[in-house]
Amino acid sequence: MDPVAVGLLAELAGGAGGDGGRRAWEALGELVRRPTGDGAGEAELVALERAPGDMARAHALSTALAVRAALEPEFGAELVRWQEQARSFRTGEGSVRNEISGGTFHGTVSIHQGRDFYIGPDQPQ
Repeated sequence: MDPVAVGLLAELAGGAGGDGGRRAWEALGELVRRPTGDGAGEAELVALERAPGDMARAHALSTALAVRAALEPEFGAELVRWQEQARSFRTGEGSVRNEISGGTFHGTVSIHQGRDFYIGPDQPQ
């Protein structure tokens, strides 16, 4: 399993993604706090909640989640599902660039702008 993106964890802990991002963060907390396993990752989760901009804390949580996923296959499978859903709330990395070229334009130009569109569960666009 790939580690959970540090940027994604920091963004969700900081409230990115609005209500959906908040729900994704809460779902991660519920997953980490499940009574199965040793509860690894809970201290790192709480630490990142207290300082969401701290990338070192986000990295520590990502590492703890990866280790737990390796030791607990059921947790790992749930974490993969969580990560697939949480990706849609990511807002911090990347950029948007608008370019109009190829001639002279008169009138209104409509621009539809966005980022991180997902067509399917395995096809980021």
